[in-house]
Amino acid sequence: MSHDGLTTRAVMRSVAFLTAGALTLPVLTACSSDDRASAPAAAQDIALTPRDKVADGATLTWAVDALPETLNAFQADADAATTRVAQATLPAMFRLDARGRPQRDPDFLESAEVVETEPRQVVLYKLNQQAVWSDGREIGADDFAAQWRALSGKDTAYWTARNAGYERIERIDRGANNLEVRVTFAKPFADWRALFTPLYPKDVMGTPDSFNDGARGKLKVSAGPFAVQKFDTKAGEATLQRSARWWGGPAKLDKLVLRAVPRDKRAAALAAGKVDLAEIDPGEARRIALAARDRGTSGPLAHGPGAAITPGQALRSWALAHGEDEEAAEAEQLARSRTRKAVERYADEQAGLRDLTVRKSLEPAYTQLALNGSTGPLSDERVRRAVARALDRDELASVVLSPLGLPAKPVGSHLALAGQPAYTDSSGALGKQDTAEARALLADAGWVPGGPVKGTKDAKDAKEKAEDDAKKAGADPDKASGSDQDGSDGTYIVGRDDPKPGDLPASLPAPAAAAQRIAVERQAAAFAPAAGEDGEQARRQDGPQRIGQGGAPGAYAPKGTAAPRDPSAGASPAEAAAGPLAKDGKPLTLRFVLPSGPGSEALRAVGERISRMLERIGIRTETTKVADDSYFKDHIASGQYDLALYSWPGTAYPATDARPIYAKPVPAADGSLNVEQNYTRVGTDHIDQLLDQASSELDEERSRELVRQADARIWAAAGSIPLYQRPELVAVRKNVVNAGAFGFETPIYQNIGLAKSPGHTSGHK
Repeated sequence: MSHDGLTTRAVMRSVAFLTAGALTLPVLTACSSDDRASAPAAAQDIALTPRDKVADGATLTWAVDALPETLNAFQADADAATTRVAQATLPAMFRLDARGRPQRDPDFLESAEVVETEPRQVVLYKLNQQAVWSDGREIGADDFAAQWRALSGKDTAYWTARNAGYERIERIDRGANNLEVRVTFAKPFADWRALFTPLYPKDVMGTPDSFNDGARGKLKVSAGPFAVQKFDTKAGEATLQRSARWWGGPAKLDKLVLRAVPRDKRAAALAAGKVDLAEIDPGEARRIALAARDRGTSGPLAHGPGAAITPGQALRSWALAHGEDEEAAEAEQLARSRTRKAVERYADEQAGLRDLTVRKSLEPAYTQLALNGSTGPLSDERVRRAVARALDRDELASVVLSPLGLPAKPVGSHLALAGQPAYTDSSGALGKQDTAEARALLADAGWVPGGPVKGTKDAKDAKEKAEDDAKKAGADPDKASGSDQDGSDGTYIVGRDDPKPGDLPASLPAPAAAAQRIAVERQAAAFAPAAGEDGEQARRQDGPQRIGQGGAPGAYAPKGTAAPRDPSAGASPAEAAAGPLAKDGKPLTLRFVLPSGPGSEALRAVGERISRMLERIGIRTETTKVADDSYFKDHIASGQYDLALYSWPGTAYPATDARPIYAKPVPAADGSLNVEQNYTRVGTDHIDQLLDQASSELDEERSRELVRQADARIWAAAGSIPLYQRPELVAVRKNVVNAGAFGFETPIYQNIGLAKSPGHTSGHK
């Protein structure tokens, strides 16, 4: 799992109105269909070309992060490259279009529909009569049945990573013939189109041994426009060859090679012609743009290594290299030699990049700010909401997307992306950016400026004054000062003194807590009203927002709470003297964990902006940058953070796929907390119920409405704040067509190829 983006459904399923001083609720209405996006925020960019304009033959090399550990997409170590191979070589009943909607794949499926709903849901699949496996056997009901048995979860000998939907199947029968498959569900399943994609042959799914080991490094039997010819782990290459058994439009390419190329090596690989297509970072995209600009120019480049050296620096370097100090001269000569080689290498690479272009769109994934609600200040929902209200999401989206020429619009949903049928901007359930209201929320939670902090001079002075007053009054100084009896010096150290789950300090009482909680829940309900449901029922369903969550409920400061001054006007003398916010002798400081790798510059830039925004409301952050390979496992998944940035992929099946991401954590048998994939540890009973209802609702529009209601509740819980849809930047040879920044759409691999040159003729259509 990548910290900065899970880009496939397989990976996703394997593994975050109160005006100052007065409680008010604005007039809200549910979003109409006109308010919902009808198109993706950015169009795909693949140089779409008709098949008769695509040349036959050639080999295309496609860079991947790593060669897949397994070719079985249903195993835990499946990754994006696994999905790439499966899409090109195996049957898919449904594929996604450019708007992220599942569409029947006619090469495999003549029709599929729900033919019965009572007493059980029954889906009838009618398969393409030409569809056969590469060994000549007909694709049929026995393959469906073998995959169901393997993924149903009933036989633990199968090492499966996911079984969502398959566990709801009661039985699978043949219809009029083996090309008709009747799937009967024990429990209704709205996302039935997600099943049997990809479909593996019964030779792989038939036994635990064949499932566990039979498709890790090879696919003996396949059914797609390509077949796996070679899987070379030493060379880091998987070679797919045009399938002679394919009954659809023949693949335009002779071969498709997936080559493992690390992100920081891709510019060099592209320049050297070792790869033809690769996802790249903004830095590489800028280099390709500069290469195109410099075409036809002569002389040294005005960018790259050595370009920033001034004439004065160059003169000083020459003087050192030719000076009398032999040791200094030798060191400078070595440095000059290294710079010269770097300049030459860079210039050569830039020349090789001139034949490339960058295709760009928005990836079907979004980056979020995750707030760990299991412990510390963020266990109080008022503090989480204050963090959310402090963020200028438009500015954060602009930081990443505007320099790339992409639409810089914040994501308004946790469960769908712009262009998808279920998308609605429900961020209003939490409220827009407002510094004053964020500060009022913190004040209501007991975080006030100028409070003494344990271990500081202010705290010491306050303690000594309290002891003097107590002595004058004849009281015990220790009791009067509230001193601990454990010998601790009271110094607050981030990480060491944080309370553990289940051992959280109590929040200060909130006089208006009940009214405030009702207000925010009504606000969420107004954005996603449940049919036949009133606000009181919704409140009963919500329950506590996480196991062991501390802090009194409530979203807004009570009437009369003075809001701090607008920070854009500068801090007042009183605010400057007050210092950071504090409570119970501890400052309001949050641990912000970010990745340190070369491909995470955008995340770190966004993190810095967020820290500055939080500082305006009195929240300080302590940023820790960690290695990419440990970022998710050792920090996000284990809960060792307060704030973090990472991405989730979009999905065509949010009711099913999002359920483990937002499920309310529950205690496990060993006393630990089972969080599934909910790494923020924030959830409610009502969110779970809405997603469960959506996954069982066979009326598609009603199911989408339940998803929208769930999203509004997720916004109100403030466990994660969607920021922006991730950029998708793909470098390709200029003559490569039907490939690039696909967006949501599943690639049509048989159409990928090279554009015909003028006068070229081809036999394939």
